[in-house]
Amino acid sequence: MSERGSKAAPGALDGMRILDLSRVLAGPSCAMILGDLGAEVIKVENPGAGDDTRAWGTMVAPGQSTYYLSANRNKKSIALDLSKPEAQAIVREIARQSDVLIENFKLGGLDRFGLDYASLAAINPQLIYCSISGYGRDSPAAPRPGYDFVAQAESGLMAINGEESGPPLKIGFAVVDIMTGMYATQAVLAAIIARKTTGRGQFIDMALYDCAIASLSYWATGTMASGKNPRRYGNAHPDVVPYEQFECSDGGLVITVGNDAQFRKFCQAVIDRPDLSADPRYRTNPDRVRHRAELSAEITKVLRSRPRSHWLALLLKVGVPGGPVRTIPEALAAEETTARRMVRRVAHPTAGTVGILASPLRLSETPVREPGTPPLVGQHTDEVLTGLLGFDAARLKALRAAGAIA
Repeated sequence: MSERGSKAAPGALDGMRILDLSRVLAGPSCAMILGDLGAEVIKVENPGAGDDTRAWGTMVAPGQSTYYLSANRNKKSIALDLSKPEAQAIVREIARQSDVLIENFKLGGLDRFGLDYASLAAINPQLIYCSISGYGRDSPAAPRPGYDFVAQAESGLMAINGEESGPPLKIGFAVVDIMTGMYATQAVLAAIIARKTTGRGQFIDMALYDCAIASLSYWATGTMASGKNPRRYGNAHPDVVPYEQFECSDGGLVITVGNDAQFRKFCQAVIDRPDLSADPRYRTNPDRVRHRAELSAEITKVLRSRPRSHWLALLLKVGVPGGPVRTIPEALAAEETTARRMVRRVAHPTAGTVGILASPLRLSETPVREPGTPPLVGQHTDEVLTGLLGFDAARLKALRAAGAIA
């Protein structure tokens, strides 16, 4: 069992087993969160190359990419060729002894192996089976593969991202995959709680497209209320002003004035322009929204005169929210990041020491695991098959000879 910070306390999901048949990001990130919470996660990978993401991003060692490292901490890896009946039988046996199965195969992909929900629920009625796909299993688009970029485009997310005068832009990371992994985690935890009452598992049908639509939030409700297609605002807020990025003498600064009282403090005590808060055009937020261009121009004139540190000190003093626009290296090295121990260095069997992120969850009585090193392909095949399933050396040798395991 991994160490758990300063407390030798059990994790919230200690004693539970997750069978992770997913790959790339949405499913693996869900399984990783469950592993952070204390569950044993057994990740099934193809022999040889393993998860597709082992070849994506910066390579820290052969078969070890930064993309893979980001979504696979606190897991065990076993290498199975699911096209082999022997490997399918192994998955069925692990599923029989598991609490949760996570998969993101194409529609019908696991049915042909006898690893669909109905087949596995027949041997383990308590199994929670989480299926992640692009469009859901009952959608007219169900046969289509699911990709984050496509989901961003089709859901309208790209339409609200970018400068007003430019084209729609995707978010700078796989936001739909990450959100789907988080929503899937919520669904799995809810199913675990429900099982205590019903005594049965259930099928969870998660779709990237659904999660992308859900993320539209107030943009969607606003569009339904107005009947209008919303415009893009770049780094500005559509409904609150001033709430955007401004340029100081040494870089970008985000200022988020949330109400009229904050605006008065900002004008009087930060930028020394009390005339702006007294101006009828800017007195209330609706007024400021109507006159955002003129107000932003006046604020920019002042902020360009001094560095960010000067303005941040004044903002902090009067309680107006704001922060510098950092690069990723700056963010990773920031004192806020360090204080919360969000960046860790872990020993890796082939790459030496690598940096990975820690879980952001903080639970006082059931703390999350310390980040465990993401595994090599098939690193735990023998451990799982002997320890969990009771296979002996002769059987392992026969399975390897048949190409079922690696």
